[in-house]
This record gives sequence, structure tokens and C-alpha cells, in this order.
Amino acid sequence: MKTLQRKLFVALAAFAFSGLALAQEKTTQAYWVHEDRVKPSMVMEYEKVSKELTDQCKKHNIQTLAWISTQSDDFRYLFVSPIDSLSDISKANKGFGTLRDKMGEEAFDTLFDDMGKCYDAHGDYVIILDKSLSYMPDGITQTPEGQDYRRFYYLHTTPAGMKGMKEGMQAVKKMYEDKGSKTHYRVYRSGFGNMGSFYMVAIAAKDGVSYEMMGDANEKLLGPEAQAIYGKVMKHVTKMEEVTGKMRPDLAYSPK
Repeated sequence: MKTLQRKLFVALAAFAFSGLALAQEKTTQAYWVHEDRVKPSMVMEYEKVSKELTDQCKKHNIQTLAWISTQSDDFRYLFVSPIDSLSDISKANKGFGTLRDKMGEEAFDTLFDDMGKCYDAHGDYVIILDKSLSYMPDGITQTPEGQDYRRFYYLHTTPAGMKGMKEGMQAVKKMYEDKGSKTHYRVYRSGFGNMGSFYMVAIAAKDGVSYEMMGDANEKLLGPEAQAIYGKVMKHVTKMEEVTGKMRPDLAYSPK
């Protein structure tokens, strides 16, 4: 997350042309994601520095910053912030500028320098939550209480395949609704900064065992005819990635 405030400005500025339209759609929400790919040998040091950043934001109650955090089992750390309008650009930069003023220039720069030693690659991109394709009957939330375990499915396709995949996902959602499935999920699509086109399905659970039990129960509920419905999505998939992770509320930040 070194020079995070500058990277955020570049990412959001480039996204500005499509961000306004997305913010106006009631069925979508754009999120800016900063991803750090941490060296396995530096995980403990990275988390120490990340917690210090969170603690400093809490200490100084920085009002214009907020994010949730996710850690994947392949040592990727994601910091996710909602983007609602172009004003978020100046707000975010003002927030890190305020934090630097509060901490002091030397301490602030040292913090991000120490973090930069912990990873080989990092970057910024935008993903779009599509509420119309997500299935959460009790209300859409990224952080359902008591369910910090995550399973992410990245369904890659071609730009031309996005339309067909969306139609397939609409059919899947209808099936879940008709059957009253207890497996809830959110659907995101690729946005600015992503190479390639994909949909990502995020499923929450208490832990890995609970996830597997939920999956078995859902398979029995949907029945063998579900394969034909899933096939409407899979025929557009060029590559599929399954990623296991967990939410990290200790690395998240929201102002008081």
C-alpha cells in the first residue's frame, strides 16, 4: 500500500468516466480495491504494519476513509472501499493527507515504506456489485454477522460472453429463489483496472466445515436438474478460479 493516496487518485480519476453512471444505477455499487500480494515469509510483519495503519486511522478518527479487508489463502490482502461519486477522489486523498499531518510526515512515510517491503506486487482496480444477480433474501451485505469465511468463484469469459453469462446467472438466481435456497451469494463483475472480463461469486459461511455442509444441503435441495441451469453460465466460461479466504475485521476501518 505504499504511496496509496497517489495510486487511489489515479485509479479513481481514470474510472471517472464510467463511475458516475454506475453510481446512478440502483442495482449496482462500485468498489475500489487495493490488493497486496504478500510474501509468505513476510505475512507477520505485513499484518503488524497493516494493523498499525488501522490503529492510526482509529486514533485520529479519519472521517473520509473506510474499508473492509479480506485475506485469501494465497496471501493476497484486499482493501475494499465503496465509490459513490467523483467526490470520493478528493475525500480519499484528503483522508490520507490528514492522516499524514496527524502522524507526522516521517512516521507516515516509514509506515508505508515498511509495508512495501512485505510484497512483490500490488495494484488497484474496480469491481461492481450487481445486486440484480445477487441472491441474499435477507438483504445484501458484504459482511454477514458471524460468517467471516469466504469462497470466491471467478468466472472468466470474453467481452462478448458477458451478456450470455449474465442471462445464465439470472436463471441461476431464479432457481435459488424458487427452491428457497439457504445458500446466499453476491455477484460482482469486472470493472476498471481488470485485465479481461469476469463475474465473481462470493459466498460467506461460518467456517470451511459449515460451507461444505451448506453446499451438500443446497445440492440436494436443487436436485439434478440444477446442472442444466448451471450449464447456461458455464458454457460462457473460459477459465474458472476458486479462491478461499476470510474477512479480516481487525484490518478494516470505518470512522466513528
